[in-house]
Amino acid sequence: MNGRNVNIIADDYGLSPTVDSAIRMLMGCEAIDGTSCITVFPEWMAQANLLRQQASRSKSQIGLHLTLTDFRPASGRGDEEPMPKLRRLLISNLSSTLHCEDIKAELDAQLERFIEGIGKLPDFIDGHQHVHFLPIVRRWLEMRVDRLRHDNRLPWLRGAPSIAFASGTRTKTKVAVVRMLANGFDRQMTAAGYVVRGPLVGFYNWAKPNKFSDVLQLVENKSPKGAVLMCHPGWVDETLISRDTMVTARPYEFEQLMRRM
Repeated sequence: MNGRNVNIIADDYGLSPTVDSAIRMLMGCEAIDGTSCITVFPEWMAQANLLRQQASRSKSQIGLHLTLTDFRPASGRGDEEPMPKLRRLLISNLSSTLHCEDIKAELDAQLERFIEGIGKLPDFIDGHQHVHFLPIVRRWLEMRVDRLRHDNRLPWLRGAPSIAFASGTRTKTKVAVVRMLANGFDRQMTAAGYVVRGPLVGFYNWAKPNKFSDVLQLVENKSPKGAVLMCHPGWVDETLISRDTMVTARPYEFEQLMRRM
């Protein structure tokens, strides 16, 4: 961010109106470098319009936060049932029982909703719960190179995480699992023509929001050039509570990011 080594990206724009408002405020203050968007919810178009207006007044990047768990699909497939929990998705991936065409259709639908809402292709692509590392999503990214290319450039992708910036057994275990999921991703996507940015940093125990300030300090002082810090700032409303379990950490992250202005 503005001379720092790390790209500070707020996940989950589109998750709830108050999360979105907080992210737009951070963008307006240049406290973050961009945000990645969930496009599956009914209010996406209205929130996208507000984001587009804010982004036009700054240099913030707007990315697509690919989503394959928990929420109702944008494609309308699956009889409007919610997409699976992450555990079930990972088991299906390991057992090769994923419905590949349905997943590709869902990713296409989310991309097209992004373009309709923001008015352009995404500046970057990542994944809610890191689903962009899955083999089926990798194949989709390879298949959509022509669709995603603009001015001879592709969106950059969020790369594999580094365990060096994680502390505590629980957090290190989570990072290790995500690293296994991401095995070969950076190399494969680079071969397909994408720029992969990383390492991904920002993991901590969300049940202890005060740990986020430690993460920020560590990342700002020691992260390598090009690192991507994922964060989840926001304010709390009933919509957020109904959609996500990460609630109490969001206002704290917002406050810590604002303090660094």
